Amino acid sequence: MGFPSKLKDVNFYVDGTGFIGEIDELGLPKIAIKTDSYRAGLGEVDIDQGLDKIELDVIMGGLIADIIAGFGSTISDGVLTRFAGAYQDDQTGEVRAMEIACRGKWKEMDFGNAKRGGETAHKYKLGCSYYEMTVDGLQWMEIDLINRVFVVMGVDRYAEIRAAIGA
Repeated sequence: MGFPSKLKDVNFYVDGTGFIGEIDELGLPKIAIKTDSYRAGLGEVDIDQGLDKIELDVIMGGLIADIIAGFGSTISDGVLTRFAGAYQDDQTGEVRAMEIACRGKWKEMDFGNAKRGGETAHKYKLGCSYYEMTVDGLQWMEIDLINRVFVVMGVDRYAEIRAAIGA
């Protein structure tokens, strides 16, 4: 019987500045294949139409000037964020480092309710044009939506399409 690895600690970086202790929660990006239905033979099958949009959600405590300063950037990859998490297996004690780096631009800020003496949970959403996941220093996934890069566990899933169009 095994134990699942649990996230024991986390840091979040925006353009190189770390916010350990100020990050409440991070909604890691969902990676999804965008599909259309096609009726073939006896039933429908999903036809791959590339990747769906990638978004990162973060809830921070307090006022974070570095995030607000980047809001409204007109550059599609003008903000660099990095999640660094330490996952530990309580059966073996093994710690694994997982990092997710995203480039994009802030698209939403929600300052929630203001209550004297209450929590200051401010929510931010980053629309991502670039995504990279590494575990223990090994790249597990890289997605560059603008440059047509889609690599999973070392396999470039879009290489033949790029070659076919001369890109």
